[in-house]
Amino acid sequence: MNDQTIAPADLKARHRAMWALGNYPSVATDVIADLGETLVQATGITADDRVLDIAAGSGNASIPAARTGATVVASDLTPELSDAGRREAADQGLELTWEVADAENLPYSDAEFDAVISCVGIMFAPFHETSAGELLRVTRPGGRIGLIAWTPEGFIGQMFAAMKPFAPAPPPGATPPPRWGDETHVRELFGNGVVALQASRKNLLVDAFSTPEGYRDFFKERYGPTIAVYRAIADQPERVAQLDDALADVGRASYRPDGTMLWEYLLVTARRAPATTP
Repeated sequence: MNDQTIAPADLKARHRAMWALGNYPSVATDVIADLGETLVQATGITADDRVLDIAAGSGNASIPAARTGATVVASDLTPELSDAGRREAADQGLELTWEVADAENLPYSDAEFDAVISCVGIMFAPFHETSAGELLRVTRPGGRIGLIAWTPEGFIGQMFAAMKPFAPAPPPGATPPPRWGDETHVRELFGNGVVALQASRKNLLVDAFSTPEGYRDFFKERYGPTIAVYRAIADQPERVAQLDDALADVGRASYRPDGTMLWEYLLVTARRAPATTP
């Protein structure tokens, strides 16, 4: 564990409970399923690798990684998501290890993994410097790093911006999740801990919603962060209506004539810097 700030236990408990709300596994399988396979391919994972997926959720990237024959550890703060992933992996006949673990305080040894990945997961740990430091610590020198995060300017980044005025204040010192989708921020987080960092903005084609507002209703029912914001203002009907409108506006701004949306994300790959000698 590094010595950066770690969120207090009560905040961790709230985050764990938030991601257990609704049905995040359906978001992962019905809307963003392609991201996991994209990340695994970009990171070059093979059967020879020992892989850690940080903030793995229900296995969007862990399961495709296991499909390569790699030895995979899927870690997440929320046991309910790990349980869902375990069931899905079993249905597919895949073997991987599921563990409850905090991205800001990983229970793994230094340089333990050949490849460390996270698919729209580590971005939600509140203290980015801490989680980035932990990611680097558990990656072996020369090992590979692969990340996907929603960009601030993209669809999900704009959705979070629309929710922000209605949400409880974040903990002091926390960084907004979509900053992991800013290449400059990621380079600052990793510093000289990596080499050969490459970052590219890409778009996920989403065709799951029949109306511009459809995503809002889906997320209100299934996506923990959205559910939590609505619960925070549930006794304020005018505010609920305002949030409904704000999220609908995000959908209408992105909805295309053919009924699809493009959700922008940042794909980052890098190698852990070689160990230095004193």
